[in-house]
Amino acid sequence: CFVSGSRSSKTFKPKKNIPEGSHQYELLKHAEATLGSGNLRQAVMLPEGEDLNEWIAVNTVDFFNQINMLYGTITEFCTEASCPVMSAGPRYEYHWADGTNIKKPIKCSAPKYIDYLMTWVQDQLDDETLFPSKIGVPFPKNFMSVAKTILKRLFRVYAHIYHQHFDSVMRLQEEAHLNTSFKHFIFFVQEFNLIDRRELAPLQELIEKLGSKDR
Repeated sequence: CFVSGSRSSKTFKPKKNIPEGSHQYELLKHAEATLGSGNLRQAVMLPEGEDLNEWIAVNTVDFFNQINMLYGTITEFCTEASCPVMSAGPRYEYHWADGTNIKKPIKCSAPKYIDYLMTWVQDQLDDETLFPSKIGVPFPKNFMSVAKTILKRLFRVYAHIYHQHFDSVMRLQEEAHLNTSFKHFIFFVQEFNLIDRRELAPLQELIEKLGSKDR
C-alpha cells in the first residue's frame, strides 16, 4: 500500500472490487487478457455481443482503481503547500463542485480537490442504481452522462500528476506504469467519445504523441 502520513490515507480510497463470478468480472478478465497482448487500441474495443454500458462501467471502475493507486504513490509530494491550487500547468485550474453538497465551484488545494473527486467517484460507483452489479438489472437512462462526468474528472488527476509531479514519478521509476495507464485511458475515452476534446487540452501534446506511436 502506498499510504504515507495521515492525510494521504484519506485520499487513498479502498479498491473498488467487481464481484467474482459476476458477468462484469468476466468482462474485466477479458479486458486484462486483451491488454496483455500489448495492443491497446484493440483492448478498448467493445467485445462482440456485449452491452456498451456494462463495458464502460467495468472499465470506469478499473480506471478509478488505477488512478487511485498511481496518485497514492505521490501523495507525499502533493500537499497543501506544494499544490495550493488544483492545476494542470499554468493555464488550467480546476475548482470543485459536485452539484449536491457543493453547488458553487470552490477553489481548493490539489490534495483537497482530489480527495473530493475520488470520494465523489466512489459514491457513484457504489450506487447500485447507477452501477448495477447484478445481472439483468438495467443501467439507468442517465448512465452515460454520469460515466462521462466521472471519466472527465478522473482525467484531471492524470493531468495534475503529469504537469505538477512528473519529476517525482520519474524518481519513483513509475513513469512506464503511468504512461501505459494513461494511454489505455485515452484510447478508451477516444473509442467511445466519452470526453470532450476541450477537456483534454492540458495533455493534448502527450495524447498526440501516444497516439502517433500506435498508428
